[in-house]
Amino acid sequence: MKGKDFYSDAHLVVSAIRILEHRNSAPPSIDEVCRIISFSMEQGNFVCRKLNEMNIINVVEGAFGTKLFIKNHLLLEDIPKGATEDNLEKELKKFQEAKKDYTQKIKLFQTEQEKKKKHLFAELEKKLKKDLDEKKSK
Repeated sequence: MKGKDFYSDAHLVVSAIRILEHRNSAPPSIDEVCRIISFSMEQGNFVCRKLNEMNIINVVEGAFGTKLFIKNHLLLEDIPKGATEDNLEKELKKFQEAKKDYTQKIKLFQTEQEKKKKHLFAELEKKLKKDLDEKKSK
């Protein structure tokens, strides 16, 4: 089950944290929260990271893994309701564009290196022919 907007997703995540804390008497991990509300790990990490930035939850990494704590659930109401834009999709597109730019830079670098290599071999060949011609003329 996937929420329609970030507001709904945020409420689902905070509710799942509460339920799992009550059920297990311990703070849950992101994996547990994702399993209980049927989110992918990517979507769960994205929502938890945003909620952490908004000071709604705390994401604490320790010896027993990453645990989630509710910090201030009242800040959930500051999230705009009904925002239909898919932030995860935006982030994914931004990442793909950055990767595409990086790939193009790598190809450009490889092309330049190949040109340099050809030029170097041409120079070496020219120098060797010159040296060979000098030896023949002696």
